[in-house]
Parts: sequence; structure tokens; C-alpha cells
Amino acid sequence: MPTPSVAALPIRRLTLRDLTACADLSENRGWPREEHKWGFLLTAGKGYGIDDPDGGLVSACAVTEYGPHGRPDLAAIGMVLVAERHARQGVGRRLMRHVVSTMGTTPLTLHATPYGRPLYEELGFKVTGRAEMLRGRFTPDGPAPKIATRPATAEDLPAILRLDEEVFGSDRTHIITRLPAFADQLRVAEERGRIIGYTAAWPNMDTHVVGPLIARDTETAQALIASLAAHTDRPLRTDIDVRHEELLAWAKERGLASVAFNAVMTYGIGDLPGDWSRRFAPLTVAAG
Repeated sequence: MPTPSVAALPIRRLTLRDLTACADLSENRGWPREEHKWGFLLTAGKGYGIDDPDGGLVSACAVTEYGPHGRPDLAAIGMVLVAERHARQGVGRRLMRHVVSTMGTTPLTLHATPYGRPLYEELGFKVTGRAEMLRGRFTPDGPAPKIATRPATAEDLPAILRLDEEVFGSDRTHIITRLPAFADQLRVAEERGRIIGYTAAWPNMDTHVVGPLIARDTETAQALIASLAAHTDRPLRTDIDVRHEELLAWAKERGLASVAFNAVMTYGIGDLPGDWSRRFAPLTVAAG
């Protein structure tokens, strides 16, 4: 029997059973396998993909919804991948059109590489910001931060959730409540018994990714990053909104080097909700 064309292959929902296939697809495109992140995205969100008749996946992506269950007010698209041998055949465009159609009127966001940006613009996404990826070994320098930080406890969770929704602009309880199991560190910044910021460090290959990073101001964000760095021997990686110029300069002075820039894009909404001045870095660019 002839092999069906890629254009005729059905798009289906992915599950955690597809974790290895997703990691294989990442590896096929020269990305790290990132099983830990894929597992998080497939359980906290929804995966979509196309099966390869010869085994594995032709294409895949992840969608993370925010807001009331069943009535999301924002969704992030990430990990959009097409196997090398099926590249430049319109597969990614077809998968993205399916996701956009499936999400209906829900506003969408994504972080686009320079390679992927033309496709997203063709589909109607608009650039609304930029994020700079930093990576390196953090080296403390200068006076110690004055902001008090400590490991988060279970009792902190309600306050973290309130702060996160206020700053992010949408309810992401199903994401934040997974952080204690997903991350190696979850820390808060505190002033007079009130939580004024929080962050996590989660393992990704040989690094610890810093995110989310929510903080009252730059000084608080600095204290949180420094506190994470003090409790890991891995290099740090994070994606910082380029409007936070002071934090970017501070991090670079302490060993984190610029790796890449991604365009923050939206569809069906003029700009992201929430308070960007206190939103320094996402949990992962794949989840907005």
C-alpha cells in the first residue's frame, strides 16, 4: 500500500504515553530531549501531534490553557516541532491552523524563534514583546541582597497563587500547584511577613531553569535569583523580558551570557494581561 501523504495524516491529542516520541522529535531537530519539560506540558496542558506511519511523530506541539476550567481566557502554544524529513512541507502550518481553530476565540500567545516567526505572522500572530535567554554559572558579586528569601512551604501556596494571578493576569493554579513536584527549588521573597515575590528552579538537562520569576521590583528579582544560585551547582538558564534592562545587566555582570532572543507574540489580544513590571521570566517559554 502506498504511504499516505503527510497532508492526509490525522492530527490527534497527545498524552503522557507519547512522551518518548515527543523527546525523540526534539532530538531529531537538534533540540535537547527535555523529557522532564515534555512530561510537565503533557500533563498540565494539551499536546497535539501527527503520527508518522513509519513510527514516531511527524509533528507535535503543546498548548497550556489559563483561566477558568473549560473557559480559558489565555492559552500558550509551545514546542512546535516538525521532523526533519517532513520539514518545509506545510506540516507546521497545518498543525498550527488546527490548534488556532480548536482554541476558537481564546486569546493565544507564544515565544517565536526567528526561524518560526514568519509562519506565526502569516497565521495572524503579532509581535508584542521580546525575551532574552541567558545561560551561565552565576557568580555572586557586590553586597548581599537586602531582601529576605527562604524556601516556600505548603502554607505559602495560597499567597503565591494570589500574587501570581494578580501579576500574570490569569489564573494558573493548575501550573503553580505542580511546581513543588516539578522544580528542585521553590523560593519566596518576604517583607514583614508578606510574600512580595517567588521563583522556582527546575532541572533541564545540565541546567536549572529559573522560572517563573515574579517579583515586586528588580531588587527582589535579584535576591530571588541569587538565592536559587546559592543552592545549586548547575548553570542557570532563564528568559527575561527585555524591558527589564537593569536585571539583564545585573545577571550578565554575574556570569550569565546572552544566548538568544525570542519574539513574544499574541493572537486575538493586543497585549498580554497582567503586570509586566513584576513579571520578569516565564516558567518556560513553551508555556508563556
